[in-house]
Amino acid sequence: MVASTPLPRTLDAWLKQLDGQVLPIPTHYHQQVRRALGDSRRSLREIADLMQDSPALVLCVLREANRKSSSLGEAAESLETALNRLGLKRAEELLMRIPAKAVADIPQPLRQIQLISQHAAQQANGLFAARLARLWQEIHWGSLLFLSPVWALLAAHPHLFEAWEQRVLINGERPARVERELLGISLFELCLALAEHWRLPAWIIQGYQLLLNDRRLLAKALRLARKHDDPLRQQQELDADPTLQRWLTQPANSILLANVLAVSAHNAWTGSHTRRWQRLNSLYLQMPLPELHQHIHQNAAQSARQLDTTDLWHPAEALLWPWNVRHFQPPKPAPTSPLADWRQLCAQLLAQPTAFSNVQQLTTCARQALQATGLSRLLMLLADRTHSRLQVQQHAGVDATASGLAVDPAQSQVLRRLLQTPAQLRLTPANIAQFSALLPGNLKALLPSEHLLIRSLASNDRVVMILFADLHGKPISDTALQAFAKTAQCIERALDTFSKRKR
Repeated sequence: MVASTPLPRTLDAWLKQLDGQVLPIPTHYHQQVRRALGDSRRSLREIADLMQDSPALVLCVLREANRKSSSLGEAAESLETALNRLGLKRAEELLMRIPAKAVADIPQPLRQIQLISQHAAQQANGLFAARLARLWQEIHWGSLLFLSPVWALLAAHPHLFEAWEQRVLINGERPARVERELLGISLFELCLALAEHWRLPAWIIQGYQLLLNDRRLLAKALRLARKHDDPLRQQQELDADPTLQRWLTQPANSILLANVLAVSAHNAWTGSHTRRWQRLNSLYLQMPLPELHQHIHQNAAQSARQLDTTDLWHPAEALLWPWNVRHFQPPKPAPTSPLADWRQLCAQLLAQPTAFSNVQQLTTCARQALQATGLSRLLMLLADRTHSRLQVQQHAGVDATASGLAVDPAQSQVLRRLLQTPAQLRLTPANIAQFSALLPGNLKALLPSEHLLIRSLASNDRVVMILFADLHGKPISDTALQAFAKTAQCIERALDTFSKRKR
């Protein structure tokens, strides 16, 4: 989908475009609210309850009330307060200026993000409002409107939602990078600026300020929340950090926590991102994690029962799926042939200048290239400067005891000969009896085989490495032998290039 208007790239340009963005509401809600505003028997509470089914209408009323009454100082925190300030007649006039559209004519991404906000409000009501009954209006309306700056963004550019889902949820790109590329600025920076400009409830502004300016405090809370299985240690660390403890007792955090639960659940109920925020909610509520899971799943199911989810995704549906299934599955990597892998790895070995910053990186790539030839067991031994010691640097397919194994080449005539000059030895049933006795017993124990390839590699005319490889004792074909030899040549060239790198 192509954006209908060009994307701004600066904060001022975004504010100018989105401040005047019209948010349509479904025709049937428009008609219901219009009848209610004209019914003298309806209370403000009843009208507010009716309006909340259309999040765009709630935003328009609250924004208009705070704009008209800016001289009163404190912004309206609830829809009832906003209606009281506007008056029913002005509210009806405002309603008539808002376009009413059939649901199918309202961009699906806009309706999807509003559904996420409604789910967040349900989570906030279920988790926090009962505990903080005196503040239930601030919690309810703040959680519903927290993402309202994004509503305006998607009303103007619906295609951004699909781009975000594809790049962040499916491809796994970093959200901050995607935001900068798509918008030119941080999404949180834009949301904070719009929230302040519209004079949205103070808790919303406080939430975006936390995400932008107090990320270290949030990171400390998330790290502490990881210790959810040790409540005593959590409490001890909180007692030692009064600043963090004060933050965790602020009711304003409830609307942010409810929204991150709803947004993360949009993709999956499992996954590192979702678990991170679930643990933080557990810490904030001082509630065991299994009990919290039960509550948020019940809240999600209740939200899905109350909302119109026609052609929209509600995460409550995923509660019926196998637990490891996600709504947005990352793409499976395209299968590659062993030959293509081998060519790519050899290209890395032959790169000029060297692609490696240390020996570990080089030998890891060399091991992978040898494995791509089909050889299943490998030992890669590095020689010291005096050729008095050979140490295992890489291995594959052999016992874990190979790690760190050191060999004295003085005890093996074969190893001494291979260290003198680069050479290759192919052991077969025809010659195994001749050479087996000349190999160290610990190496033979790791590679018990009658079909074995041994090759020494040089750098700057000096042997620096010896390779052992086989196919788990099976005969080695001529094709595998040629691939082994070519790979060894690539490794030698990589060693030469690495030794001449700029330090």
